[in-house]
Amino acid sequence: MSSSGLSCPACGLSNIVEDDLYSQSQMVCVDCGSVVSEGVLANDPVGGTSVSYSRTTAVARKPCMNLVKGLQRLKAICRTLRVHNEIIDHSQNLYTRAYQHESFIKVSLQKKEILAGCCTLVSCRQFNWPITMGTISCLLDADPMVVGVVYQEMVKILKIEVPIIGLTDVMEAHSQEYKISPLHVPKEFAENSKDLTKRAVGLVELAADAWIVTGRRPVPIMMASIFLAWQSLNPIKLRLKFSLEKFCQLAKVNKNKPAMKRITEIKEVLCKLGKEIPWVREAVTPDNVVQHVEDILKNRYALLRRAMRTHEDDLLVECQAGCEESQISELVDHSPKTSPVEECEPNPERAEQSRDGNDNPCTVPELHSDTGTKNQDATQNWGKRVLFAPPCVVHAKKRRVDQPEFKDVTGDEDISDSEIDSYIRTPREARDFALSQKILYSSENEKS
Repeated sequence: MSSSGLSCPACGLSNIVEDDLYSQSQMVCVDCGSVVSEGVLANDPVGGTSVSYSRTTAVARKPCMNLVKGLQRLKAICRTLRVHNEIIDHSQNLYTRAYQHESFIKVSLQKKEILAGCCTLVSCRQFNWPITMGTISCLLDADPMVVGVVYQEMVKILKIEVPIIGLTDVMEAHSQEYKISPLHVPKEFAENSKDLTKRAVGLVELAADAWIVTGRRPVPIMMASIFLAWQSLNPIKLRLKFSLEKFCQLAKVNKNKPAMKRITEIKEVLCKLGKEIPWVREAVTPDNVVQHVEDILKNRYALLRRAMRTHEDDLLVECQAGCEESQISELVDHSPKTSPVEECEPNPERAEQSRDGNDNPCTVPELHSDTGTKNQDATQNWGKRVLFAPPCVVHAKKRRVDQPEFKDVTGDEDISDSEIDSYIRTPREARDFALSQKILYSSENEKS
């Protein structure tokens, strides 16, 4: 604003304005730039004039050091995964949004580091880059349960839609970790990555149909399927003699212990289907089933239907045999005191009992209690009657039975005569007890 009545002592002009510099106001000539009069802090209002931070300095605000470290950690994870720049930029934007949210401001540094891995995982899935949560947990050296909790919390807070990636989508990326190409191993052990992935995906799909994948971690299943695929593509003696540990050493990967169980379970399914192949005359066992993997996968659906029919027929035969055995045992255990004719003759006393429902000689007696308990156990474990069932059902753990608590026991109850007799020692027991006490007493005196 211009000030009237003042003139510049340097140029003599009156084009003078008031200029705010920091917290002190000055009168400055517009034409020559000379300071006409300087303001005094004592004459200014309390607190000085309101000058914004952006007007007093040109230095930009520096970001938080933890945010910078988190972005650096995120870039390192992306470089390890070898993703393209679009995924890196999207991951950085997600991390900045999540870091500035109130739910992730006052958290530990470990959780912020896990947050960087979760942002990378979300970006990879949105761009159809097959990365599992186990891979991120391994790179962060963190507990997968903690990573899962942070991942779900971040997706819920930021309202992100993350596509679900199947196990078969990850197989291609996982199979590339195995160094079994002709450049790394001899020809008899080398295998093409595409053929290996295709065969392994077929084994994983078969395992999913047989309930082996349900509720299981993906890495052991993928390792087991790749190992069996490698053996079945060229089932020579050298490969069939290889154990999983030797294969992992050859492929330069770390062995996963649960993969051995997955191999056994997949081989059991292959044996069930291999027995239904019409042109196979020899017995299909876990030792030679790898040689028939190609035929099993090609005719998988037909063999599944045929195996189900065979299993149903076997159950029907067993049921009929069990019914015949139960009828024979009933006839053998029947009382021989009366003949069948006398049992079915009309008798007034028996008629009255039959009206009350206590006895009916012409009806089939109930089964024994032992057979009833066996049938109950078989009913509970339904996995043994089904051809393909989850392993947790087939090999079910025995549940702990809660013992009833006796709340009304006070110690003043009457003791029966039989229980009192069990507490009274016989003369021989009394002599043995006295002799043992004498021996213990003498040994203590000798030590003292």
